[in-house]
Amino acid sequence: MTDPDFAVVEFVLTTLAYNEREDLDPDDLPPSYRTPFWSEGTIERPLTATVETARQATGVDRPWEAISGLMFTDHDDFSGAIEFTDRSMAEQWYLDRAEDDRIEENPVLAATFEDDRDVNHELARANNRPARADKAFIDTLLEEYFDDDEEDEMLDLVDVRAPEEIELTLDDIVLTDEQEGEIYKIVKAIEHREYLASIGLREIGKLLFVGPPGTGKTSVARALAQKLGLPCVEVKLSMITSQYLGETAKNVEKTFEVAKRLSPCILFIDEFDFVAKTRASDEHAAIKRAVNTLLKSIDEVSLIRDEVLLIGATNHPDQLDAAAWRRFDEIVNFPKPDAPMRADILRIVTREMEIVDFHPEELADLTEGLTGSDLRLVLREAVLEALTEERTTESDSHDHSD
Repeated sequence: MTDPDFAVVEFVLTTLAYNEREDLDPDDLPPSYRTPFWSEGTIERPLTATVETARQATGVDRPWEAISGLMFTDHDDFSGAIEFTDRSMAEQWYLDRAEDDRIEENPVLAATFEDDRDVNHELARANNRPARADKAFIDTLLEEYFDDDEEDEMLDLVDVRAPEEIELTLDDIVLTDEQEGEIYKIVKAIEHREYLASIGLREIGKLLFVGPPGTGKTSVARALAQKLGLPCVEVKLSMITSQYLGETAKNVEKTFEVAKRLSPCILFIDEFDFVAKTRASDEHAAIKRAVNTLLKSIDEVSLIRDEVLLIGATNHPDQLDAAAWRRFDEIVNFPKPDAPMRADILRIVTREMEIVDFHPEELADLTEGLTGSDLRLVLREAVLEALTEERTTESDSHDHSD
């Protein structure tokens, strides 16, 4: 855990350096440091380090108290501004305590101390989550794109999650070897998309996740967005039959426009079998028009050109027609977990629980046919049952005759 005085000094140094260098932009600021300074979708200079902005940026409850004992600090009681009386002394104090890896997590300071330490500004910037992935930017963009009359419909059709809102990580998910391989490939494709474009390899970055409900399709899409620091734009395809039929096709187009504007991002389209179902039925003409717009938009979006990773998902692959299948370059299967995977899921879900005589392999053998979602539900019910009995320690005792 970072010392409070170090965290506050680092923040104040960052604001000072950022204000001085016109060659830096919001993508150079660490995401937590941007948070206090968003206003109507922009971050404007100068940044002012105050007690309140320091608290928001660093999580230190009493920023001024944390650094008030240092010889080079000052504080304005009226404005709340935190200042350095001796900038060079503050920088030296910071450099005496900061490892190179720490400095390289902050592109502003990496640029500032590139000549003094073994750090690289470009590398630091490349590894920093871009400002357009921040919730504040996303919310402002959505307000610009959709007026109040369209808001209800778009909330039905689209859910946009900023990386900071996604708590689930890939470490929380048990993956098959195939799933791990496909995720690794797509991560590398995103990292090297400029190279792929230069050699003309553009037909990549459209995945279809196939498997029963509860096997982790949505969770993997969100966790991948969290890992890559990208917004996740989720389209609820079944909601395409909303009451605003005449506007649905237009809003499908807007969804793709938003994804391209938020790029790089992940566009996750769930219930993709709805496409084939609609094309083969006598659905309302407006719905068919919206589905055709969706398919056309999928054809036109590209990971390499638009920096949009498209992931479709279906629980019913048998209902997809050839027109749906051919729009994806990779199919990723999500089977129900086998016994070793169920044991691993149980370990992950229970890692913060106190369980007496825990035997995940035995429990895995007793839960054949259950998905990861099922296992989480079973464990949740067990915890709630224990709480009703005023117990906070679980037991995995079970009847072996079942």
